[in-house]
Amino acid sequence: MKTALILGVSGQDGAYLARLLLDKGYAVFGGSRDAQMQSFANLLRLGIRDRIAVESVSLNDFRSVIQTLSRIQPDEVYNLSGQSSVGLSFEQPVETLESIAFGTLNLLEAIRFNGRATKLYNAGSSECFGDLPDRPADESTPFRPRSPYAVAKAAAFWEVANYREAYDLFACSGILFNHESSMRPERFASAVFLRGPRGSRWWRSAIYRGAFVPR
Repeated sequence: MKTALILGVSGQDGAYLARLLLDKGYAVFGGSRDAQMQSFANLLRLGIRDRIAVESVSLNDFRSVIQTLSRIQPDEVYNLSGQSSVGLSFEQPVETLESIAFGTLNLLEAIRFNGRATKLYNAGSSECFGDLPDRPADESTPFRPRSPYAVAKAAAFWEVANYREAYDLFACSGILFNHESSMRPERFASAVFLRGPRGSRWWRSAIYRGAFVPR
C-alpha cells in the first residue's frame, strides 16, 4: 500500500485529493499547522475524516518537517499549503513568503535529507504569470508576478525545478488556475457571489479577474 502525505489537507483541493487517493487504496496522512485545533470540516463533509491520520506540522520549521517525513515515510507528498489569498499577501507579505517559499524549500530539503525516493507535487499558481489580457498562458509563458503571493509562488516553482535538476528528485509543480467547488472558502469573490445576492457589474467582473473579496 502506498502512503501519501497531503499538506493543506483541510482545504478544498486537499480534501478532494484525499478522497481520490483513498479510493485508489492509499494510506493517507494529512498535515496541518495545528491538527488538534483544526476542525477538518471539509473532510467531515466528504465523510472521510476517520480514514485520514492527521499530523501537526509547520513547514516554516525544518525540524518539524523532517521529523514528520521520518515518522510517516511517505511515498508521495502533496504540498497544497501556505497563505492562499492574493489580497491578504499585500498586508502580510512576510508571512506569505515564509509559508510558501520558505515552506517549500524546507520540504525539499527534508525530502533530500530523508534519503527516500519520495515524490513531491507542489501546487503552483497562474498568478505567477501576472496580467495576460490578450493571450492565454502555457508552460513557456514567462513569469511576471504582480503580488507578494505570486512572487512567493514563483520562488517555490523555481526551488522545485532546482532540486529536481540538482539532486535528481522526483519533484514537479502544477500551475493551477482558479477552480471552484462548494468547499472553496468564502473569502474568494466567486464563492461569495455564488452564495449571496450581490450581483453588480464590478462583482461579476471580479470573478473573471480572479479577484478576492475586498476587506
